[in-house]
Amino acid sequence: MGKVFVTDRELRFGDCDISGTAYFPSYLNLLNGVNEEYWAHIGYPWHEIIWKERWGTPTVHLTCDFSIPSLFGQTLTFELRVVRVGRSSVTLKHEISCKGEKRWNSTQVLAASDLDKHTSVAWPDAVKATLDDWLVTDEGA
Repeated sequence: MGKVFVTDRELRFGDCDISGTAYFPSYLNLLNGVNEEYWAHIGYPWHEIIWKERWGTPTVHLTCDFSIPSLFGQTLTFELRVVRVGRSSVTLKHEISCKGEKRWNSTQVLAASDLDKHTSVAWPDAVKATLDDWLVTDEGA
C-alpha cells in the first residue's frame, strides 16, 4: 500500500508577491524543504548523506500544475507519495492543499548521485528498501 508523508508550511511574507499571493519560485523552495524533511524522516538527513556519505538526491525532472492561488499567512498541507522506485531514481507525487482545497500538485524525479564524480549511482541497499517500503502501489493515490 505504501505510506504518505504529510507536513505543513505556512506562507510567509517572503514567499509572496506584493499582492500577498504565493510566488511560484517560493513554492519550489517550500517543496525542496518538504523533500529535505521527508529524507530526514526516513532516516537519511541531507546533512549526513551529503557531507559524510557523499551522495545526494538532485531533481532531474519536475512538473507542476497550479490550481488556485494561495495567500500570505495561509497554511499549506503537503502530501508526498513515492510512486516509483528505480535503480537510481525515485518519482514523487506531491499534492498541496489548504484546508482540504487543492492548490497545486507536482511530479518530481530525484536521482541518486555521487557528489564527487557527479554521476548517478544505484541506491544503497538500505535506502532502496526504505523507498520500496514507502511505495504507493494503488492507482487511487
